[in-house]
Amino acid sequence: MILVTGGAGYIGSIVVEQLLAEGAEVVVFDNLKEGHQAAVLPEAAFVYGDLTDHQAIDEMFGAYPIEAVLHVAAEANVPLSMTNPSHYFQVNVIGGFNLLEAMCTHGVNRMVFSSTAAVYGEPQFTPITEDHPENPINAYGESKLLFERMLQWYHRAYGVKYITFRYFNAAGASQRLGEDHKHESHLIPLVLQVALGQREYVEVFGSDYSTRDGTCIRDYVHVVDLADAHIQALDHLDRVGKAIYNLGSGAGYSVLEVIEAARRVTGHPIPAVMADRRPGDPAVLVASSERIQRVLGWKPRFADLETILRTAWEWHRQYPYGYERGRI
Repeated sequence: MILVTGGAGYIGSIVVEQLLAEGAEVVVFDNLKEGHQAAVLPEAAFVYGDLTDHQAIDEMFGAYPIEAVLHVAAEANVPLSMTNPSHYFQVNVIGGFNLLEAMCTHGVNRMVFSSTAAVYGEPQFTPITEDHPENPINAYGESKLLFERMLQWYHRAYGVKYITFRYFNAAGASQRLGEDHKHESHLIPLVLQVALGQREYVEVFGSDYSTRDGTCIRDYVHVVDLADAHIQALDHLDRVGKAIYNLGSGAGYSVLEVIEAARRVTGHPIPAVMADRRPGDPAVLVASSERIQRVLGWKPRFADLETILRTAWEWHRQYPYGYERGRI
């Protein structure tokens, strides 16, 4: 049985969907703070709980025959991490420690960890390889990097095998599941909310970066491709032992380019309003995913931005108010 922490969230729910499609047995552990019960497919077992509650984690490991952990759960809002770093260290570091301790107590030594490109900070070169210096400029990235370092020591001392995925910007949707954050800060769903008439405009945070049009550039990777990588990681974990891989498409799009592509996909004008920079936002984050392609054979199937946007748009049109109000 595979444990997916955060399996009621955007990425986690689609990871669960892919695991179930492969015939795996899955248990989801989630506090539903940002996730949704409706995003947990009925074939998966569900345990309500919080990573900061070590007793709840221990009880879950005692109740289910868990063989591997996909650790997707996290606090992941970059701007909020700049104003309340304490919470991010509590959840992402201490919560992760509780999870590792329960794994060791119950003899589970296999983990795939969802990290982030935010561990790199401002890029010294692009595309970013896994050998790029790690210098986070926000508390979210710092908390993820601390857990990465913790994993290295648990591997060395206790034999925990792990693959760490440094996500770039997850986007898109599967046919059944999509992006529905209770506190939305991601560009693509915000843009699509404008197209749905739920917002008057989308804010562009910063127009004076040293980029081709002055706005931030990001690498968007389809969420189904991310989920596929997790399946491949489980298959290769025993052979690899420990590894860190970037997960991105290798292409960078500016905020204005994303908005323009969304206008083409949706057929809506999507007004944009310039705003001040947000603290903690690097100018450019674009991945080199050459290492995982070479070692695991992973390659994104949905790398084109308009394809990513089209799948997201289709899901948002079916669920304009998210999971809580259901499909129209």
